[in-house]
Amino acid sequence: MSALIFPFKASPYLVDELIDWECEGDIAEDPFYRLVFPTMDMLSEEHQEKLRTAVAANPFDTKEAVHEIREALNPHPAGQKTLNTPKDAGLTGVQHKYAETVLFFAAAAQTCHAYCTYCFRWAQFIGDADLRFAQSEAESMFAYLGEHPEVSDVLFTGGDPMFMKTNMLAKYLEPFCDPNFLPHIKDLRIGTRALSFWPQRFTTDKDADELMTLLRRVRNEGGRHFAIMAHIRLVLQKNRLTK
Repeated sequence: MSALIFPFKASPYLVDELIDWECEGDIAEDPFYRLVFPTMDMLSEEHQEKLRTAVAANPFDTKEAVHEIREALNPHPAGQKTLNTPKDAGLTGVQHKYAETVLFFAAAAQTCHAYCTYCFRWAQFIGDADLRFAQSEAESMFAYLGEHPEVSDVLFTGGDPMFMKTNMLAKYLEPFCDPNFLPHIKDLRIGTRALSFWPQRFTTDKDADELMTLLRRVRNEGGRHFAIMAHIRLVLQKNRLTK
């Protein structure tokens, strides 16, 4: 029932390879199960009761109750919609939390291979355009970065940028293969859970080789420091990218 409030998605890799379905005891205690499958315990007792009442009244019409509960959960905490976004109507997928760091939300990356129950960006995935950060093209971000030489770090986030095909991801990364393109940008990072939820993205997907070639080029031709971040920050070492 809690999946009516929180978006739910589990990748085949997580279901088939990570969750121990044969474990002794309650499957809900399996750490990977708990990581992805939402539970009613994630809601307050008040919200649990509101949701149960709405479902009991009409299980096919819970929209109003779900909306009220989601609004009360503060889908964009810490002033993300008002304090952390540039005052530019065209930059709908950019956050500028720190002087040196820009976060970029590609419109094509507004999903993940699986949704984590602790995710503080769940509002990106519930289909409400007013709550989403999303940028459909890269040029406006590049223009913004050109106007802000104090920025040295760009974090591609979402959703999950690694959900995009390589030819789409290249639109955002390939310009950085030129060391003269926005030379003040020294660090590029991608926030992704593909390393845990869909490692095939880097190994056996149809465009996995093209992906690794693109990442090598950004590192070796562009001279940028490049990192992929999951639960821990996994830095793509130079010797890995030059193989």
